[in-house]
Amino acid sequence: MNREVTLPLIVDDRGTLQVAAADVSKLLRTVGGRWLHLVEAGEDGLDEDTVAALTIELAKLADRIDVACIAHSSGQSG
Repeated sequence: MNREVTLPLIVDDRGTLQVAAADVSKLLRTVGGRWLHLVEAGEDGLDEDTVAALTIELAKLADRIDVACIAHSSGQSG
């Protein structure tokens, strides 16, 4: 199940980002890290392989947000 997620940048009419991308990417990474911590602590009901795969995907999504925002900030499109 490899599906690409398209994330629109939310900008105002002047091109200013309306969502703090650093906060969003940090949140995604934090959620993944918290899941891994729960698995390491032996939390019942969490499958280690599934958590690892989801954490990797969240990190990739955070990376894509960072790259898109860097491109936006530097005046590049697409």
